[in-house]
Amino acid sequence: MTDTLMVGVSGIRGIVGKDLTEEVVARYAGAFGQWAKAGARRPLVVVGRDARESGPAFERAVTEGLASAGCAVVSVGIAPTPTIQLAVEHHQAGGGIAITASHNPIEWNALKFIGPDGIFLDGTDGKRVLDLVGKDGGGRGSIGEVATDPGAIERHLDAVLKLPAVDVAAVRKRSFAVALDAVRGAGGPVMRTLLERLGCRVTGINLETDGRFPRAPEPVPENLGELAALVRRSGADVGIAVDPDVDRLAIVDETGTPIGEDYTLAFAIRAVLGEAADDNATERRKDGTGMTGQSGDHVPSFRHSVVVCNLSTSLVVEDAARDYGARVVRTPVGEVHVARAILRLGAAIGGEGNGGVMYPALHAGRDAPVAAALLLTLLAREGRPVSQVVAAAPRYVIVKAKVERGAGSRERGLERTYAALRQRFADAQVDTQDGLRLAWADRWVHVRPSGTEPIVRVIAEAPTEQEARELVRKSREPLDALKQ
Repeated sequence: MTDTLMVGVSGIRGIVGKDLTEEVVARYAGAFGQWAKAGARRPLVVVGRDARESGPAFERAVTEGLASAGCAVVSVGIAPTPTIQLAVEHHQAGGGIAITASHNPIEWNALKFIGPDGIFLDGTDGKRVLDLVGKDGGGRGSIGEVATDPGAIERHLDAVLKLPAVDVAAVRKRSFAVALDAVRGAGGPVMRTLLERLGCRVTGINLETDGRFPRAPEPVPENLGELAALVRRSGADVGIAVDPDVDRLAIVDETGTPIGEDYTLAFAIRAVLGEAADDNATERRKDGTGMTGQSGDHVPSFRHSVVVCNLSTSLVVEDAARDYGARVVRTPVGEVHVARAILRLGAAIGGEGNGGVMYPALHAGRDAPVAAALLLTLLAREGRPVSQVVAAAPRYVIVKAKVERGAGSRERGLERTYAALRQRFADAQVDTQDGLRLAWADRWVHVRPSGTEPIVRVIAEAPTEQEARELVRKSREPLDALKQ
């Protein structure tokens, strides 16, 4: 791994033409093909990509690499990453490769390795793929017939509309006006189609699928100024932004204010657990066993429900789960960690604070179409605008910082940093699953090396921006000292 070629058990990513070349892509795809063929009933791999300009060349290189391992290929073309994951399961394939660098800048691209269960590789399987890099796969060595799957996106959208927590009739009745920004990635046609099938009136920007990102592609508040202006100009009820591979979704309220990516998961939790609460309340009223509060309203209870999120996810998610009596379990950062915990614990829902919603009623993967459908279901049920839904719960401020991961901040240096922080914040609750997370009742700070960029992330949350910034400042000091 170099500073710009990031190699991990779930795949590789790097700057196109510098470290990530067609030869490198073919070599790693060939290794994945050998792994997939060894464990599959038939040597078939599903391939899809986002809209980045390097995508077509890299898809050819991936196909060549898979052919060298003796694998057949089903291509879904330009498609959301969750569509590719679902296609792997649909075709009962040995695995899948999503060619996407997700939120990374335009000059990056990546391969994401998907297992036969539709979940990204981790642990032993991922390490086995890396061990196979450069070894002869014994295949034919040239591109054979590549099948296409033109129905993958339609199957995905059909499945979203059939989810138990998505109230299609209620959403259609509201006829929401939605402003949409797909950053010229893979999401424009997909998200527009979904929203229109939900009866929404869509006004869009950056819906082309040419990969020419007009702004930084990560859907964080500072990048959503154009969408915010569109919401205000069009009088939309809500603004929706997705990242280039359509697994993350961010929300802009009706006033044109980006509310932060963590609210995407918090709203989805309220939609899913609220739907279950309504069903349970109905059943309790039928059999006379319902519990009532002082107001006489039925009190939903989900003491045995679990919500899974990662260590850097906002407290607004815990608040949403707590309102329905659900328990929150936190995992290391990374979609695969959350996915595995969701399945292991039988969680009702999970996700990440970056706008990634994972609803296992469909699949345990981040899915922006699912997030959009749950968001609109919640708004239809609540009957009030986004800003009021946000204002009804406690507010927090998240502050994020990045520190370049130089020679001094390698593993040994980070361990010294963690020790210094634990000493400085001796009263905090400590979690060392992924870097170091220090938590109190109403705030936390998380220091961890990024798995996708050569940086160390410092993320803090507190009731006020000043308090969050102070946590970041104090947590950065040992890192900055290492660079001197």
